[in-house]
Amino acid sequence: MSPWIEKQRSLIDFTLASLARRKTRNLGLLAVYALLVFVLASVMLFTHALRREATAILEGSPEVILQRMVAGRHDLIPPGYPEKIGRIRGVQAKEGRLWGYYYDPVVKANYTFMVPRHEIAPGTLHIGPGLARERGLAPGNTVSFRSYSGRLFAFTVGAVLPQRSELASADLVLLAERDFRDFFEYPAGHFTDIALSVANPQEVRTVAAKLAAALPDSRPILREEVLRTYASIFDWREGLVLAILSGAIIAFAILAWDKAAGLSAEEKREIGILKAIGWETGDVIRMKFWEGALVSVASFLIGYLAAYIHVFRFDAALFEPVLKGWAVLYPRFSLTPAIDGLAVATLFFFTVVPYTAAVLVPIWRAATTDPDAVMRA
Repeated sequence: MSPWIEKQRSLIDFTLASLARRKTRNLGLLAVYALLVFVLASVMLFTHALRREATAILEGSPEVILQRMVAGRHDLIPPGYPEKIGRIRGVQAKEGRLWGYYYDPVVKANYTFMVPRHEIAPGTLHIGPGLARERGLAPGNTVSFRSYSGRLFAFTVGAVLPQRSELASADLVLLAERDFRDFFEYPAGHFTDIALSVANPQEVRTVAAKLAAALPDSRPILREEVLRTYASIFDWREGLVLAILSGAIIAFAILAWDKAAGLSAEEKREIGILKAIGWETGDVIRMKFWEGALVSVASFLIGYLAAYIHVFRFDAALFEPVLKGWAVLYPRFSLTPAIDGLAVATLFFFTVVPYTAAVLVPIWRAATTDPDAVMRA
């Protein structure tokens, strides 16, 4: 082993012994420091995992969704629109979609009714796990909904959608096209919107511009715009939580700076004794550097590990309502563990480096002063 490494090991051993002599104060600082890292890391891990889930779900969505606008509001697509779109170069496939919202006064929640691509037997529903849980439904049960026209419709629950898809299907109700048109009294040949597939991803914006020019009363919505909207929502919620916690963060920063920037009488006496018995100024500074580094790195690791367990084992129970949003049909799902390397590096830099650096300033002043003066201070 090289002499340099052996010297650093000795300094670390001495630093650990020094920290143990003031263990009450250092354990308190370690706990508060780790708590701060825990809070910040929990928010960052949770929002990053939500962004990944949203991106994974939207990867299978169409490149362009075309909606018709009347007086600034979303209106039905009339017959003839799909034929006009078919003449636009670059459009690979198009599909009229049927979906709508229904408010259920029984559980005071909104459902999303949708006609899927696959066939569903008339009079049968495939329902999301959130709805099944709230209404206590299982396959084979009968459920009734009163339409907006006042008619009562009875359906048989054919299946409950898989639990793994609950993030997107908690409030979803899939039904046959005929049932959908009867329930919402949709005119024949009309659709809610049109989903378009574009052969070349580089031409999506060009196709959207052609659609807007050919159908002036329509609004093309790009998949990348939906992704940006979700990202903005998660960023806003992350910022909201951090703003609420900013007071605690500032309080910790003041505490850490005060602790790091000032030396107690015991620490000054310790430095004076070390200088008196022959320690060089560089050795004292290195010893204190290791002290700051050990405290801050240990706090970071403890806080980050606790945050990881909190988010991916206990579903971020402390921040879930704020970061996920709130609804009657609250989806139950476990996030896929994911770590953003840049976020970890940023958190490490802003929590470990400032404290470690702040420790060195008072130590340098004390270490360059005469030992007798330091011990008498």
